[in-house]
Amino acid sequence: MTANSDFGVYIHWPFCAAKCPYCDFNSHVHRGAFDETSFVNAYAKEIAATAARAPDRLVRSIFFGGGTPSLMHPASVEAILNAVAKHWQIADDAEITLEANPTSVEAERFRGYRAAGVNRVSLGVQSLRPEPLARLGRLHTVEDAVAAVRLAQDIFPRSSFDIIYARPEQTLGEWEEELTDALALSAGHLSLYQLTIEQGTRYYDLFHAGKLKMPSEDLSADMFEMTQELTASYGLPAYEISNHARPGQESRHNLTYWRYGEYAGIGPGAHGRLLINGARHATAAEKMPFAWWEKVMEKGDGLEVDDLLTWDEEGDEYLVMGLRLREGIDPSRYAALARRQLAAGQIDYLKDIGFIETLPNGRLRVTDKGWPVLDAVVADLAA
Repeated sequence: MTANSDFGVYIHWPFCAAKCPYCDFNSHVHRGAFDETSFVNAYAKEIAATAARAPDRLVRSIFFGGGTPSLMHPASVEAILNAVAKHWQIADDAEITLEANPTSVEAERFRGYRAAGVNRVSLGVQSLRPEPLARLGRLHTVEDAVAAVRLAQDIFPRSSFDIIYARPEQTLGEWEEELTDALALSAGHLSLYQLTIEQGTRYYDLFHAGKLKMPSEDLSADMFEMTQELTASYGLPAYEISNHARPGQESRHNLTYWRYGEYAGIGPGAHGRLLINGARHATAAEKMPFAWWEKVMEKGDGLEVDDLLTWDEEGDEYLVMGLRLREGIDPSRYAALARRQLAAGQIDYLKDIGFIETLPNGRLRVTDKGWPVLDAVVADLAA
């Protein structure tokens, strides 16, 4: 891959109104006075420093993630977009996404974000049932969520929302009913994630104390299979293991990740993959927001990690990301990245047991049977 192929910019806004018990993202609840303008200035400085290392890019997507970017004032979003445009060219048809929670307070800002340049919103609905919302620590109601989704569909050209399933004590029938409601509400894109227990979260502590009963592996597998069947029947098939869309509604920014493209990470804890002098660098910034701010003010960026990836690491990352996609991977690109071919014996073995297949265009992809054991398939191919 060469510089100036699909290039994305990820902007991480780390602040949240509350910390959800299942969340292990780099998010922080800040109490007290907060100078948002000063933080926005730091984003502009880090964008400038990153563009100096990776100049002359055509930005095809920008993604404001978090944390909760919809806690930002629309003027802050506009200022950050202006900083990106100052240092890189933004494509006329660039996808500009902002993650938002569907509280009534945040929904009131939607028109301001649209005026600032945002043309896609991704809503963290997480459930369309009141009791699970409360257990997940969400601050919105079902009514808030439905109203925010419909408002987003009116204001933005494209929108999506997230739902978490395989939740504690959830049955297959309950999930089928809730998913049917979500599909009826969706305009073209849904992200459907199985709940996982991550170390460092409140759910992790509860689970290991025996106070959180999760669905069995068999039930989770049944939920996954039903999800694939039902979404496809509604015209929103999976294009990635957890993401479903009508044709043309796929998240272009996330496709840059999954297709192993190039992207800049801006903000506390943000990760990037930059091509510098033909070599791929893995970058990561200081996670703590105010420590990041101090570092940026002092030296122009908040980088804590700037590693030159080895050929093996590039090949492994391409497998991990690309095999999540329904379109699969290009074995010749793997060979170009890793400087070696995929092992023919492993490919034949995985084909024999029905976990992978070769498409007519030569791409290699994981089958419906293999998707539930994707991690094991990737490990076998990478061996």
